[in-house]
Amino acid sequence: MSHPSAVRIFLKTIVARAFPRFVGSYRNRTWIVTETLLPLIGTIAMIYVYRALHAPARYLGFVVLGGVLLAFWQNVIWAMATQFFWDRGQGNLELFAMAPTSLAAILLGMALGGAYLSLTRAVTVLIVVSVLFGVAYSTSGILPALGVFILTICALYCLGMLLASVFLFYHREAWHLADALQEPIYFLSGFYFPIRSLGAFVGGVGSLIPLTLGLDAIRQLILPGTPQFIPLHWEIVAVVGQIVLYAVLSQVSLRYLERLARQDARLILRST
Repeated sequence: MSHPSAVRIFLKTIVARAFPRFVGSYRNRTWIVTETLLPLIGTIAMIYVYRALHAPARYLGFVVLGGVLLAFWQNVIWAMATQFFWDRGQGNLELFAMAPTSLAAILLGMALGGAYLSLTRAVTVLIVVSVLFGVAYSTSGILPALGVFILTICALYCLGMLLASVFLFYHREAWHLADALQEPIYFLSGFYFPIRSLGAFVGGVGSLIPLTLGLDAIRQLILPGTPQFIPLHWEIVAVVGQIVLYAVLSQVSLRYLERLARQDARLILRST
C-alpha cells in the first residue's frame, strides 16, 4: 500500500485546517463588518491627530501602513499564539498530538484560514483611508514594498508558531499574556510613528519583532522622506534572518511539545 509523502500530508493539513475558518468567516458576514469598520475608525482617529498637529503628509502614510500590518499581528496573536491553549481546553490538542501530521501545519492552516479577515481589514484600511485623506505613495517602490511585505508576514507567522508553544506552557496566563503584548508591540513596532524616534537601544529591542523592520522598510520604499532607522538592505537581510531563526526555533519548540504530549502526557492532562 502506497502512503502519501510528508510534503503532501503537510499541505493537505494546511488546507484542511484553513478551510473551516475561511468558510465560517464567509458565512458569518457580521465578522467582516466588525473586523473592518471598527479598526477603520481607530485608524481614522489617528489620522485626525496628525492633521491637527499639522504633521507632514507622509506621517498620514505611517498611520495607514501601521493599520494594515496591525491586522496581521492580531491574527498571529489570536489565531496562532493562543490557539493550542484553547484547543487544550476544548479537548482538541489530544487529537492533534495523535494525528500523523505536523503541529506546524495545523497552526499554519489555522492562521491562513483566519488571514482572510485580516486581508479584508488591511485592504479596506489601505484603500478607504488613502482615498479619503489623499495619501500618496511612490509608485516605483510598490513592487519592492510588496516583496518586503511578504517576507515580513512569513517572519511574523514563524514567530507566531514559536509563541504558540510558549503560550501553551503558561496555561491560564496565556490570555493575559496575549493582552499584555498588544500595547507594547504597538509602541516598539512604531505602528504610528517612525521607529527612529525610539533611539538605537529601544529600536534595537523592537527589531526582534519582524513588524518593526518590515514596516520601516516598506515606509522607506513607498513614503519618500521617511526617517531611516537602519539602511534598507540591512532591514531586508534582518527580516530574512528572522524567518530562518524563528522557523528553526518554532520547530524545536513544537517537537518538544509533541514529545511531552505523546510520551509524558504532560500537556493534555489537566490538573484538578
